Parts: sequence; C-alpha cells; structure tokens
Amino acid sequence: MKKLITLAGAVATFATGGAYAQSAADNDRDLRQDRRDVRQDRADIRQDRRDIAADKADIRQDRREMAQDLKNGDQAAAAAEREDIKKDRKDLRKDRKDLRADRRDLHRDERDLRADRREERAERAQRPERPERPERHGR
Repeated sequence: MKKLITLAGAVATFATGGAYAQSAADNDRDLRQDRRDVRQDRADIRQDRRDIAADKADIRQDRREMAQDLKNGDQAAAAAEREDIKKDRKDLRKDRKDLRADRRDLHRDERDLRADRREERAERAQRPERPERPERHGR
C-alpha cells in the first residue's frame, strides 16, 4: 500500500512539473506573439499616416490644378480634377478608418501584453525557489 501511495505521489509530481513547464512555455509564446502584434500594429499605423499625408498632398495638388484649369477656362479639365479630388477624399476616409482600426488593435494588443506580463510575474512569484547547488571542488 505504501508503495502504491509513493508511486501515485511521484506520478502526480511529474505530471504537475510537466504542466508547469508547459504553462511557462505557453506564456513565453504568448508574450512573444503579443510583442510581435504590437510591433506590427505600430508599423501599420506608421504606414497609414504616410498614406494619409500622401492623400492630403494629392488633394492639395488637385485643387491647385483645378483652380488653374478654371482660371484658364478649361471646364472639362476642371471636372476631371473634381473627380480626382473625390477619389482622393474617398481614399483619405478609408485610410483614416484603417488608422482608427489599427489604433484599436494596438490598444488591445498592448493590454494583452500587460496582462501576460502580470501573469508571468505572478507565476514567477509562486514558483518555489531552486535550492543552491553545492560547489564542486576538485574538477
């Protein structure tokens, strides 16, 4: 009976240790993925800002060209510029919408990263300390 209880205790110890190791590996993987997500979101935000700046520059240029066409009396060219401005404004709205979505994603990913870091600190605090290894002499 004592052997059975000892064996059950040993099996439980190994099972718990394996689960703990798996949990730590999963947590490390989550942290790496969250950091990767945050980096990607920041890159997306930078690209959206560049797109927005380019769209604004296109609209300014099209307005200048439209004013010049109207000054020269070229109604057809001015109408074409108006259509181009409409297209650029539509693209600008789309880019601003993408920017808002990327900011939301960044906020969520940063929140997940903070939560994973808190969990890791809590797990680290609950870990039993490793006994110090005795020094080996005579090697």
